[in-house]
Amino acid sequence: MTTLLPHPALYASHGGIWIADEHGTRGVGRGEAIARAGETPMILLNAPLVGQRLGYPELSGLDLLELFAFVHPARFMVPTVKGLAETLGLAVPADEGVSAALLREAAAVLVARMAGDWPEREGAWTSAQTLSRLRWTWAPTVVKAIPQPEIAERWLFSKLPEWEEKPQRNPPRPVSISAEAARERLDGMTGAGRETRPGQRAYTEAAALAFAPRARRDEPNMLLAEAGTGIGKTLAYLSPASLWARQAGGAVWISTFTKALQRQLDFETRRLFPDPAERSERVVVRKGRENYLCLLNLEDALQGGFSGRAAILAHLVARWAAYSRDGDMVGGDLPGWLGILFRRNGSTALTDRRGECIYAGCPHYRRCFIERASRASADADIVIANHALVMINAARGREMANRPSRIVFDEGHHIFDAADSVFAAALTGQEAIELRRWIIGPEGSTRGRRRGLAARLADVASYDTEGGAAIAAAGHAAQMLPGDGWLQRIGEGEPFGAIEALLGAIRGTVYARAEAEDAGYGLETEAAELDGPLVDAAAAGATALDALLRPLVSLGRRLEAVLEDGPDWLDGPARARIEGAIASLGWRRDTVAAWLAMLSRMGGPSDPDFVDWLAVNRIDGRDFDVGLHRHWLDPTKPFAEAALKPAHSVIVTSATLRGGDGLQGGWHSAEARTGAAHLSAGATHFAAVSPFDYARQAQVLVVTDVKRGDVGQLANAYARLIEASGGGTLGLFTAIRRLRTVHARIADRLAREGLALYAQHVDPIDTGTLVDIFRDDPRASLLGTDALRDGVDVPGDSLRTVILEGVPWPRPTVLHAARRAAGGGSAYDDGIVRARLAQAFGRLIRRADDRGSFVVLSAAMPSRLLTAFPEGTPIVRVTLDEAVARVTALVAERMKMDYVD
Repeated sequence: MTTLLPHPALYASHGGIWIADEHGTRGVGRGEAIARAGETPMILLNAPLVGQRLGYPELSGLDLLELFAFVHPARFMVPTVKGLAETLGLAVPADEGVSAALLREAAAVLVARMAGDWPEREGAWTSAQTLSRLRWTWAPTVVKAIPQPEIAERWLFSKLPEWEEKPQRNPPRPVSISAEAARERLDGMTGAGRETRPGQRAYTEAAALAFAPRARRDEPNMLLAEAGTGIGKTLAYLSPASLWARQAGGAVWISTFTKALQRQLDFETRRLFPDPAERSERVVVRKGRENYLCLLNLEDALQGGFSGRAAILAHLVARWAAYSRDGDMVGGDLPGWLGILFRRNGSTALTDRRGECIYAGCPHYRRCFIERASRASADADIVIANHALVMINAARGREMANRPSRIVFDEGHHIFDAADSVFAAALTGQEAIELRRWIIGPEGSTRGRRRGLAARLADVASYDTEGGAAIAAAGHAAQMLPGDGWLQRIGEGEPFGAIEALLGAIRGTVYARAEAEDAGYGLETEAAELDGPLVDAAAAGATALDALLRPLVSLGRRLEAVLEDGPDWLDGPARARIEGAIASLGWRRDTVAAWLAMLSRMGGPSDPDFVDWLAVNRIDGRDFDVGLHRHWLDPTKPFAEAALKPAHSVIVTSATLRGGDGLQGGWHSAEARTGAAHLSAGATHFAAVSPFDYARQAQVLVVTDVKRGDVGQLANAYARLIEASGGGTLGLFTAIRRLRTVHARIADRLAREGLALYAQHVDPIDTGTLVDIFRDDPRASLLGTDALRDGVDVPGDSLRTVILEGVPWPRPTVLHAARRAAGGGSAYDDGIVRARLAQAFGRLIRRADDRGSFVVLSAAMPSRLLTAFPEGTPIVRVTLDEAVARVTALVAERMKMDYVD
């Protein structure tokens, strides 16, 4: 039996506050809880969340999540009392009143575990000594619990495996996959005795044809495939994809939009390669550089670059890095909740978010997680990536030799949005100051390992006179970019340099022209009919940017010349470092060129391919960025040129690919929003309807008596519907302000019914973890915004009801107005709304035994939009009372079925 620690435990929720100590467990008031927490260290679970519920944000103590991250780094756990109990093999508390006692028991179990051998023991003793010097709250307990090892523990940087250099992969052979072979592969993956799915088999046959050799340059074999929920589209396209990869000796890239689907795909590939060793070689998950731990940044943090709580976080991350599968800090095996525990999330400083990688010049280059993933993908059969990475690599990536030629875009309905982000440009204060820092390096009292161009390319400057002159010229020109304190200076009317003066003029124009202020989204105005002072400021800014672009172009040429000359000091690592510098420099050069192109249009005729506007970004009524923005009117144009035309085979798939036209409509919307319309050969189409019986499994309820704009009625409707559903509700909002207001009004009310309520933008928990909590507790509900509309996969009893606060009309912006005018006016808006409704409805029914209600709180829901829902789905307009009764009845029917089963 484990020995309980002497510390009391504190548990707080919307339902009450409890303290457990050696005398037992009792409910307390908020004041007493805060006083006790200030007097003695208390065992907590998620201190920021508990502090928020107590109204005491500075609450600290012995956080069990921190202890768990130390004992079991890289191990998944839902950060709730239930999740903690299940992970540690303890009995889940029957009610919240005994949760505080369980926290004490869980702490004792974790401490006792450290006294013996456990899988993540190596490195723990050494790490504990350092954490003790940093005064980590758990350190006294941990240091006593872990026996000193007889043999010195290996340090992280000597423990991580090194990748090996391999010859470049041969080009894939031209092969065709027969429909019969694809079906056999599918049967092998689904297993003998499984129910035959005609739609899935038809899909895999259609996908097999797409992998045939293409007939002409710039004309890929492109398949648009809409596969309704339940078809099993993942295995349907993985079957021919894996066959092609094996026979052709090439890689198929599977691209997703959400990290949740990346994780799901990674799991599904176990059917392809059951042996973990083979699977690790054949399947690689790829993300952008900014997602991975940078070992050089970590080393700097461990050696004094971080202080206080941030230093403790760095050491916990180091513990994780030693056991991580791939070093992925965003959506990988690093607990999503870990960084949130440290308020000012220092984990972002441990990734390469600024593009300052020195590649082979880094002492950890051969152990680098990013380089390991890059090289592994060159030899893999299946590469699981995301839309942004595929597009960025196609447009300006370093890995042109391994450029994807066979691509499956899953969640294909997001291609337009992903391309809209990747191929956009923005000359803003935040972007410009980052460029200044990349070129000049640290200024003033700035700490850290940041280095400017001169420091990163010192050997080039000493070897190549022209290159050294270009570096110096770039550094001088960058002085005209915004520096620290730029926002305050332009607000006071005292800008420094041409770019700050331009930003000040933009800010003045926006404030003068904006129709209304919105603290949530900021202010914007179209970049048209500009006055003389702003046009003059743009001309001066263009001159300053041209002075910067010239040396960047010259430096790029000199770096390429150094590679060609091959001086004596240019060994393999130096060559790799300069190649990386060329790629990084090219990105910045293209950015400055795009800024120049934007400024050249200010005051002149507009470019019909682009939409330009001026904006002031704000949070809670305070400015945080100012600038000029440019987006393609149709971002699938550059996407088609950069990613589609060079490819040989492209499959774009989704359960709602035709959502903009209605699920039973044509393919116009899908063609337009995936880039297929820009290919001379076009695309072939495939559609398979969902096998689910929506007439029996689902209902759409349009509530007609909740007054628009009445937050009291809105909150009451959410509360009553969640109560009727018994939890298991996903509530979607179009405005953060209303979400927060509704949550504040109903959270305590629901807690009294034993129904937990979580919310984005309210709870100090990352979105991925919120979804994990929601999925794990059938009586919990979750409120969120657009990010949850189709980024949530919660099959089974945890999701029984979806509630929309109203019709999800697109937000009126300059960009939307331009696209609406070009896309057919109200028909364009209708297409967007249908797609959003289809995506939201798709969260509801994920399995054959699911039952659920989809509720829209809008009396003005147009009937023409109801084609977004699957054919046969019952759709009725009802009062709130009737909606509550119908939700209650469907939940009761589901419970009855479960009881019979």
